[in-house]
Amino acid sequence: MDGIPVEHPDTAPPPWPNQVLGFPPGARLLLVNCDDFGMHPAINAAVVESIEEGIAASCSLMTVCPAAADAMRLLRRHSAIPFGVHLTLVCESSHLRWGPLSPANTVPSLLDPSGTFFEPTPAGRAALLGRARTDEIETEFRAQIDAVADAGLSPTHLDFHCLADGGRADILDLTVGLAAEYGLAVRVWLDPGRREMRRRGRPVVDHDFLDSFSLPTEGKAEHYRRLLHDLPAGLSEWAVHPAAGRGAETLDGGRPVRRTDHAFLTSPEAREAVAREGVTVIDYRALQRVWARNTDRG
Repeated sequence: MDGIPVEHPDTAPPPWPNQVLGFPPGARLLLVNCDDFGMHPAINAAVVESIEEGIAASCSLMTVCPAAADAMRLLRRHSAIPFGVHLTLVCESSHLRWGPLSPANTVPSLLDPSGTFFEPTPAGRAALLGRARTDEIETEFRAQIDAVADAGLSPTHLDFHCLADGGRADILDLTVGLAAEYGLAVRVWLDPGRREMRRRGRPVVDHDFLDSFSLPTEGKAEHYRRLLHDLPAGLSEWAVHPAAGRGAETLDGGRPVRRTDHAFLTSPEAREAVAREGVTVIDYRALQRVWARNTDRG
């Protein structure tokens, strides 16, 4: 651990990730990650602006989506932006349909009757998770990760689109194995996975994970300011979903969420609130370094 002692999480004084990430115990660390990069050009532009001019620190790329090529072009142009691969097995859009990067005949257990990914409704998730074969998931996940490498880009982490911790324990285990192979971190935020990753010496969030779709759009800026004020010591994460500008109105159901996320993330008030509250915004590179060092711990 490069001189940093690793204690079992049951005995380590909280917040445990601060120790292994090299921050003081009282530091209030916040990952602000823009999800859904690659889904639509209106999202792509807003994500770049939210990172380069706002308080967001990184993003997650959906390589299966219609605007993925545009997103990868932007990442090459803005090479300082850290990004992960938003591993995708579902499609929630009624008019922007997407399916696997792998040939359909190699991953039939991942496809609905129309030949695309299942919708992330309760019934759709249950159908997918009830039939999806682990070997076919691995085939598709490798295709999505390799698409980034083939574009000459280097991600920092893996996370999941609309499936918390992959939706099944074996999917999370598979993903952690792929992360070790590719030298990446993984977003893990449900309690069973967090306990296991800490046992292996891999930093994960201390506190409840925030998905911005769970927040009300009315008064969102004040809500975010209050969350920053109340942020506890240790590692927290916000998954935000900015979009703005021409074309954003075509995004299914999420336009108010995405528009208000973008407005806050890029506002002077957001930067002032982060500074005033003494919050340290980080990206997944800090976690990636520790995950890559600890791949031999199981």
